[in-house]
Amino acid sequence: MEISFSSMAALVALAMVLMAWIWRFVKWVWLKPKFLENRLKRQGLSGTPYTPFVGDMRRNSSMLSEARSKPINLTDDITPRVLPLPLTMLKTHGKSFFTWLGPIPVITLTNPEQIKEVFNKIYDYEKPHTFPLVRLIASGLVNYDGDKWAKHRRIINPAFHLEKIKNMVPAFYQSCSEIVQEWERLAADKGSSCEVDIWPWLVNLTADVISRTAFGSNYREGQMIFKLQAELAQLLTQAFRKAYIPGYRYFPTKSNRRMKEIDREIRATLSGIIGKRVEAREAPNDDLLGILLESNSGQSKGNGMSIEEVMQECKLFYFAGQETTSVLLVWTMILLSQHQDWQARAREEVMQVLGDRKPDIDSLNQLKVVTMILYEVLRLYPPATQLSRAVHKETKLGDLTLPGGVHVALPILLIQRDVELWGSDAGEFKPERFKDGISKATKNQVSFLPFGWGPRICIGQNFALLESKTALALILRRFSFELSPSYVHAPYTVFTLHPQFGAHLVLRKL
Repeated sequence: MEISFSSMAALVALAMVLMAWIWRFVKWVWLKPKFLENRLKRQGLSGTPYTPFVGDMRRNSSMLSEARSKPINLTDDITPRVLPLPLTMLKTHGKSFFTWLGPIPVITLTNPEQIKEVFNKIYDYEKPHTFPLVRLIASGLVNYDGDKWAKHRRIINPAFHLEKIKNMVPAFYQSCSEIVQEWERLAADKGSSCEVDIWPWLVNLTADVISRTAFGSNYREGQMIFKLQAELAQLLTQAFRKAYIPGYRYFPTKSNRRMKEIDREIRATLSGIIGKRVEAREAPNDDLLGILLESNSGQSKGNGMSIEEVMQECKLFYFAGQETTSVLLVWTMILLSQHQDWQARAREEVMQVLGDRKPDIDSLNQLKVVTMILYEVLRLYPPATQLSRAVHKETKLGDLTLPGGVHVALPILLIQRDVELWGSDAGEFKPERFKDGISKATKNQVSFLPFGWGPRICIGQNFALLESKTALALILRRFSFELSPSYVHAPYTVFTLHPQFGAHLVLRKL
């Protein structure tokens, strides 16, 4: 049977399309990674050999599973449990090395000068967008780059000026007082002391605070959002460990379907809160949501945010505003349970500065010992243990020339426990190292970065620190606390650094 000219042409066209796709696939999975690997090796960098598709993702997942299978002692270094692969590479390859995120080489840096350059050059080192599923839990400011990031930062900044935060202290006090009163009732029921897993209480506390201060709604109205986001964070963490399977996020698995369902529920709840605010026509500048909605009126001129963008920023601040502070508070109380001398010093300071008065911003800023303690906890147990950036075009970094297509990893936990940067006691809890401030403690190096650094430093750091000081002050003047015999030390990462088995403490009324 003769084949027509048009059929032959169609077959040729199909063959050419297939060849083009095959070429793109081979380039993506082999040629480009090997080219980048050779570029890095020629500059003296060493790392793991490239494994097609998966890179080091399967190995990293396996090492994390092994590390999380058993708890550690309170005095043990937490880095083998939290960042096992980067720590192993650091020991075998030195201060700078590369690993593989699928077909993408990731260069880990620990040199303060290089870190400073990465944080300062925000247009050369942008946020990576390797895992689109992350957008389900938090998009907005933290994930934007370039002009869009600059616009959103400019709009949101006023909500976190010190004058605004100053007016939030009464809301901090109200939320914290309610938790302290609940603990007092629990202790009274048991005589004068009780065992409490403080972790869920602190999660609820910080959720309540962010609801009151950022959105003007109480915790009861927003509690479903927090529960849903916590579930979503767990599911996303599990998905990351399977991301080496090509196209995994598109599979109709039970967890993937549940993640999309959660996203719909969160959006519906937030839509309700935003809708009520718009209908009520409340004063626009009272809180973060008011500022975001006020900006919406300038959207037609290109100056404001759309309602969809407002929604994304709300999701981000519901999550980030609650996560960072709850994590800081839980590790602070755990470490003060272990170091009773510092707990006593902090309590004495709180009683001298505050007594039984309500805290305000001036009195909170006088809590020097409490501040030293919080900084030291952030150094040893940073909420985010690692940050990453993407390089899209050839970029100079000190003596290195980074080709476009690589990522850069900044392992905060390893940097903040580096004995060369912090001394031989880097792994020990010594708040006195911050008695003269961060600059003296770091010797003016970029080696303390729990909130990031440079132009993209966390916009909410003052909010988190003032909230933490308020909570700690109220707790210290009502309770002494120590570790329960049932406490199990097991830090692990679910976006931020959580206690895997909770935080069981014995609270004693004073």
